[in-house]
Formats: sequence, C-alpha cells, structure tokens
Amino acid sequence: MRLYTINTGYFKLDGGAMFGVVPKSIWNKINPADENNMCSWALRCLLIEDGDRLILVDNGMGNKQDAKFFNHYYLHGDDTLDKSLAKHGFHRDDITDVFLTHLHFDHCGGSIARDGDKSVPAFKKAIYWSNSEHWQWAVKPNEREKASFLKENILPIEESGQLKFIETAGSTNGRPGEGSFTENLSVRFVNGHTKEMMLPQIRYKSRTIVFMADLLPSQGHIPLPYVMAYDMFPLTTLNEKKSFLGEALEKDYILFFEHDPQYECCNLQQTERGIRPKDFFKLSEI
Repeated sequence: MRLYTINTGYFKLDGGAMFGVVPKSIWNKINPADENNMCSWALRCLLIEDGDRLILVDNGMGNKQDAKFFNHYYLHGDDTLDKSLAKHGFHRDDITDVFLTHLHFDHCGGSIARDGDKSVPAFKKAIYWSNSEHWQWAVKPNEREKASFLKENILPIEESGQLKFIETAGSTNGRPGEGSFTENLSVRFVNGHTKEMMLPQIRYKSRTIVFMADLLPSQGHIPLPYVMAYDMFPLTTLNEKKSFLGEALEKDYILFFEHDPQYECCNLQQTERGIRPKDFFKLSEI
C-alpha cells in the first residue's frame, strides 16, 4: 500500500462559521481572517494505492460552477486535482474507487465534469462510494444544509450507474459506528456534522491514519469547544470528538486533515489544557 496527498487548491469560508462559538479574538490567531472575515482552507484529498485498486478519498470543489459561485468561495492557489495526480504518475482515468466522506460541495464537487451541455462522471472507470442514509439526507436536504448539497454534484453520479453504497453501522453514546471497505481500510460513521459522514481509517506501515474530513477539519478544531457552526448537531460533534480524541491518543493514531491550510498530519499528546497536537508532519514523512 502507498498513500499520496492530493492537493486540489484552497477556498475561503467565514471564520466565525468555521469556529462556531469561539470568539474571533481567539480563533484569528489560528487562521487569520481577511478584511471580509474570510479564512483560507485547504481542499486536501487522499489517494490510496492498495493492490490493484486506486482509491481517491474526496475530490475537492471541481471547476464546473459559475462565476457567482466562485465569487462566494474564492477558489485559489496553483494546485488542481489533475496536476496533483500527475505529480505522482497518475491520471483520473486510473482511479478505480472514489470514496466520498459526504456530499457537501467542497468534498464531492470534483466528482462530476461538464461535457458540453452534459454532466458526466469525472472518473470514468471508478465506482463512487457513499452510503444510503447519507445519500437520502443529501438528495432531500433540510433548508439549513441545502446550500451545501448541490444536485449537479450528486444526481449525475446515480444516473451514471457508477454509484454503490457502503453498509452503515450507526453510532451510539458518542462512539462512531464502524464498517469495512478493504482489508486495510475501515470506515468510521459519525453524525454531528451531517448524517452518516464516513471517515476512512487506514492501516499503513504499522500505524493507523484517520482521514478526518469535517469531524476535525483542521488542527485548530482539536479543542472540544471548537465546533463549526456548519454542523447540524453540535453536541453530537462534541461527543464524537471527545470519544475519538481519547481513542486516538491512547492508540497513537495519525490524523490527516482535509482543510488545514498549513498542516497535513499530526499525532496527539495530553496536556494540562486537554488533548492537543504533538508533532506536525507530512504524509510523505511517515
């Protein structure tokens, strides 16, 4: 097995929304905001080469949206999905599986491309993986989350015939449910950010790496009160974080951050203030 970081660019979101109830005087030291209160965030995906499978975890925002959309989210930087794949000797047609942690636009927007007037799968030879409960949550969205679930990113996947579902196992008492995907990749299901978000948990070089998606979008979200205003069920998120961080500390997990603008990975340590990052490093350094 080999793992590769796939950078697809950066985008901007309101800092207050990203840090919830935490005052700006505190969070602005973590990720300084611009004059519009917007902070830059990474769109960092993960490529897993496992035997004859090439699995892409999430795929960024894509580039098919109109100018009005990008004026809201400010896609920027020199990285693209294709450039990052090529850096490691791959092409999007090499991808066998697209694992979608959830269907918010910044995680699945690259799933679909424009071909003239048509919307077609960007990964022609891949199976797209979601789960049935999250899929139904996304295609029939609540009013609060509707702006994050864009039909043009989601429905063409099903129409293509390339969609499959991973079986879910719901969480209880703040502890995530679990499922399996491959021999080396298991799935954690969490429900605070959105219904049945999936976190890949990977056994790699005798270590366990967890792709944090939006349970912990950045290292700045490790302290328990740092819960995004975007989360549907904030207290569920808090309990899921508390449970996960305790387990990750005890078992020395490596956390892989999808949105941290600076850091790819960290491990954890116990401090007087609670569980905090210990060492920061790149995936390639493991």
